[in-house]
Amino acid sequence: MFELELSPGDLTLTDLRRIYDAPVKLSLHEAAADKIAASRAVVENVLDTGEVVYGINTGFGKLAKEQISAEKLEKLQENLILSHCTGTGYILYEQITRLIMVLKINGLAQGYSGVRPELIEALIALLNHEVYPCIPAKGSVGASGDLAPLAHMSAVLLGYGEVSVGGKILPAKEGLKIAGLESMSLAPKEGLALINGTQVSTALALAGLFTTENCFAGAVITGALSTEAAKGSAAPFKPEIQNVRRQAGQIDVAVKYRALLDGSEIGKSHKDCDRVQDPYCLRCMPQVMGACLDTIRFTAQTLEHEANAVTDNPLVFADTGEILSGGNFHAEPVAMAADMLALALAEIGSISERRIAMLIDENQSGLPPFLVRDAGINSGFMIAHVTAAALVSENKQKSHPACVDSIPTSAGQEDHVSMATHGARRLRDMAENTATIVGIELLAAVQGLEFHRPLQSSGTLENIVSTIREHVTNYKEDRYFAPDIEAAKNLVEGDDLIELCSDLLPSFKEI
Repeated sequence: MFELELSPGDLTLTDLRRIYDAPVKLSLHEAAADKIAASRAVVENVLDTGEVVYGINTGFGKLAKEQISAEKLEKLQENLILSHCTGTGYILYEQITRLIMVLKINGLAQGYSGVRPELIEALIALLNHEVYPCIPAKGSVGASGDLAPLAHMSAVLLGYGEVSVGGKILPAKEGLKIAGLESMSLAPKEGLALINGTQVSTALALAGLFTTENCFAGAVITGALSTEAAKGSAAPFKPEIQNVRRQAGQIDVAVKYRALLDGSEIGKSHKDCDRVQDPYCLRCMPQVMGACLDTIRFTAQTLEHEANAVTDNPLVFADTGEILSGGNFHAEPVAMAADMLALALAEIGSISERRIAMLIDENQSGLPPFLVRDAGINSGFMIAHVTAAALVSENKQKSHPACVDSIPTSAGQEDHVSMATHGARRLRDMAENTATIVGIELLAAVQGLEFHRPLQSSGTLENIVSTIREHVTNYKEDRYFAPDIEAAKNLVEGDDLIELCSDLLPSFKEI
């Protein structure tokens, strides 16, 4: 657990990656208190004057024209939360729920939502005691907020639903006790402030961003290793080629390839060979991976903005006393960002699979068939490549854009929606597929490189070879292969490879 003092609206991608990776003990900067109080005072004034304002003393959605009497306002909030607890599917992972809670706290604490300080304090108490509401993954269309999943998060404050504590599922009231809380009643405006917002879609998309970064870094490194294994040329990585293209990601990725290959004996050994050109899976790595990097950077900026956004409705502006109804809950920016990350994941896996296919083909790579001695009695990497091909095809299906598939809800009142939630949720499966593909390439490339011994690659790549060989031995003859692939996938998903590319990636630096 690490400590973080939150200045509302100032979360960085680095903060968010840390929150995704580990529990956090959160506190609010003292300056937030006055803004929260001023916002609440505007809501209290509406209640005192009897003015009719949507979200405070009216029904919701299609029922917004229905005015609710003062004595029923507390019941209105409870009914809103319970009626919206319609989620289904598996329970979101604690990493995601932790992000959701922090994002909701970050939005409410900026002083535009009209909630009481004790509501925000209760969410912080749950977070700091690692009491995570059980939130079903499915049921949001990503407009009018992530209504159903956020309702499940919010119901815990009222004593309904379940929580996860230390991996155990407990009734909500037991979780509240662990956090030093009791079931609470919501004041007018608070129910809508809790369930309106894009926090679930954004948390899922942020998780997708972070895992995409890992896959990207792994594929850059395996691409360099495959270049060595196939005795490919480093000439396509020269700066002159990249500079006239003017694409920042391509330029930066080519710099990384040159650094990874610098000092290689293998590279020098075939300097005067008669091969004219390498296949695109090697020659065009800066172009393809550079485009993926540009996409990652663009979506990172969108998601950092959204993580710091206030996306409930209506919004309370204390400086003017206005309460304005708009549509910040529509998650279209998140949906498009998630769709773009899906494209990047599909392409990272696709070009990695092509390099695996190239390496196992003796006619293209010049290496033993299927990267094993005594091919015939041994099948080597033949079916490992089939697995990679299957995962590439699955990712192609999953990469269809979600944001173009709107469907009207709420009797036509909410007639265009973003589908950001499932668009972002699928990124986890896609990233696992891509990490597996890249992991298989890691095994194949190291296997191929070792056929060139005693020649050495660069110092950096030899360190990677050593790292993989700590987990997986050289493939001398057929054996039970699945554990090797799992070990390599874990390396791609872990810290060992991404550190070599962290200078390129947005969640490792301010953008």
